[in-house]
Amino acid sequence: MNKTFLLKTLSFFGLLGALSVLAQEPGPAEKIVYKKTEQGELALHIFYPAGHQKTDKRSVAVLFHGGGWNGGSPAMFYRQCEYLASRGIVAMSVEYRLANKHKTTPVECVKDAKSAIRWVRQNADQLGIDPDQLIAGGGSAGGHIAASTGTATSFEEETDDKSISYCPNALVLFNPVYDNSPKGYGYERVKAYWEKISPMHNLTQATPPTVVIFGTEDKHISVEMAEAYKRRMKALGVRSELHLYAGQKHGFYRYKMSPELFRETIGDVDMFLTSLGYLEPMKRKNGEVK
Repeated sequence: MNKTFLLKTLSFFGLLGALSVLAQEPGPAEKIVYKKTEQGELALHIFYPAGHQKTDKRSVAVLFHGGGWNGGSPAMFYRQCEYLASRGIVAMSVEYRLANKHKTTPVECVKDAKSAIRWVRQNADQLGIDPDQLIAGGGSAGGHIAASTGTATSFEEETDDKSISYCPNALVLFNPVYDNSPKGYGYERVKAYWEKISPMHNLTQATPPTVVIFGTEDKHISVEMAEAYKRRMKALGVRSELHLYAGQKHGFYRYKMSPELFRETIGDVDMFLTSLGYLEPMKRKNGEVK
């Protein structure tokens, strides 16, 4: 489907689902604790499709907010969750440990991300989801920990059930911090173990198909890094899409930054997930998408 055509029809027919009530801030249907740590409990903020039943077997999206491993909130991805739920996906924004609140390091962020995915798979029947159609995603540092779940980064919680895979079936990354080398982002924070936590340096043939949304004026991650990531994925025979948005800075995809760019970037995500079979194609009537 042509991207320009899709975006125009999305806008015209209001196919962004719950985005038809843009004046109202979205909120989750429920919050479920997935992990108890020494620093406190961590919850999933869950959005369900209309009419969802526990007997359903829907695709599921597990999203991680940004904030430099320091701060941020699950609310930062409520809009994306709302949209995905309107399209039939069970979507959730994840609480994970943060330096400002929990006095933790990026290692704990990665551990929590892997724990969250394992918990979701383990509780697939309770959630009404297909554990084999699990999408992980995130922005900035959240993009880093999402990418870490799809690569061979070595950190995981000792108490996790290792029989359950933490690797997602697809990755959706918004300006991700996926290079932690001396030339990348956050090196001073992770230099003692950067090779073990940098997704760029832990790609494998098992890394899932990935779509990356990226602004060319991002001051934290360079276009060169984004293109290098795509090349490494291609060399491994793994599908990797890179959508470059000219002139856009870090975090440009967020609704509060630009509703228009939010719609366009979520349109890229929609097409990617539809191509994987995780979303039903938008129906056509008289030649138009409905």
